[in-house]
Amino acid sequence: MIKSKTFTAITIGAIAVIAAFLFFIINSTEPEAQREVATKRTAMLVDVQEVRRDNYNPLIEGLGTVEAAEDIILSPRVDGRVIEVTENFIPGGFVKKDEVLLRIDPADYENALVQRESAYTQARSEMDLELGRQNLARKEYNLLRQDIDEKNKSLVLRKPQLAATEANLKSAESMLNQAKLELERTYVRAPFDAQILSRNANVGSEIDTNTELARLVGVDEYWVTVSVPVARLDRITFPEKGQPGARVIIRNRTAWPAGTSRKGEVMRLIGALDAQTRLARVLVSVKDPLALNPETQGPQMLVGAIVQAEIAGRELENVFRIGRDFLREDDRLWLKRDGKLTITEAKVVFKDKDYAYISEGMEDGDLLVISNLAAVAEGIGLRTEAEAETQE
Repeated sequence: MIKSKTFTAITIGAIAVIAAFLFFIINSTEPEAQREVATKRTAMLVDVQEVRRDNYNPLIEGLGTVEAAEDIILSPRVDGRVIEVTENFIPGGFVKKDEVLLRIDPADYENALVQRESAYTQARSEMDLELGRQNLARKEYNLLRQDIDEKNKSLVLRKPQLAATEANLKSAESMLNQAKLELERTYVRAPFDAQILSRNANVGSEIDTNTELARLVGVDEYWVTVSVPVARLDRITFPEKGQPGARVIIRNRTAWPAGTSRKGEVMRLIGALDAQTRLARVLVSVKDPLALNPETQGPQMLVGAIVQAEIAGRELENVFRIGRDFLREDDRLWLKRDGKLTITEAKVVFKDKDYAYISEGMEDGDLLVISNLAAVAEGIGLRTEAEAETQE
């Protein structure tokens, strides 16, 4: 019985040794190609993007406030009672340059004009009479020349009287012109093509030269004061020697339909930082801001609105541009080279909202890994979707 159990144990042990030997032989003689395929199938599946050097214009973003290039408080230049207000002189109304906005009662100014015309006519008559006297005085002088010394010559020729008469005539003429001017000023006109933002006078209002009749803004041009970091000013092109400033795209994501924008141009750098934010301020010009010209595309701009500005920066030459999300922690890059992960350090020359611009750390034709990896280690196997399909 004991011998039987011993024999059985020996038999089982021998079978186990033989099985292990056969497993080793089979694995050691498996074709190399099959092992490579198995290794590739265990590589992580990633998405990649081929990169190339090129020239790019980065975008410099900032918030800005819309203001009118022409913005005035209109006051009359003469006193009186308002007797007429025109139909366009209302908040939101549009008026052309020199268009009449309201009229002041002209009666007092018409009377003053009549008086000044009379005074001028009288001064003109006195001048004509004095010129006649001058002729007589000259004739008398020619007869008495030998008996008159130089000191009395001007008196004999009535030169003081002529000077006084000429002065009176000039004064009368000036006062007449002033009376005409004041009568014309009873018509209050728009100083430029404008939109009325507010009106503070109606028919019957008594107004004087200190009265604020209305607020007008020009419709030809608006300005946007954009705040940007000081460090980014060197990438903005300002107008110089007849060359235009940088292009600007204006957006208002809270008020305008999606995808709409207005175009502008950098005008000036304001020479002082914002006192609160310590940011630089760039002045941007937008023509026809209210889109009154049928050829102008885009929504109307409102004075006082907060908008987003995208300024086209100076061109970066011979750089790579990648999405900011693909620039990894500590400015590292994940590249797929020879089926393996290569980690390099990028030299970043600029970043904007969407992209990072890189001068070193990659080569033309490199495959940038744009997928997130669960485990990151130099040299781990990588494969793309196309490679996975080929292997299957």
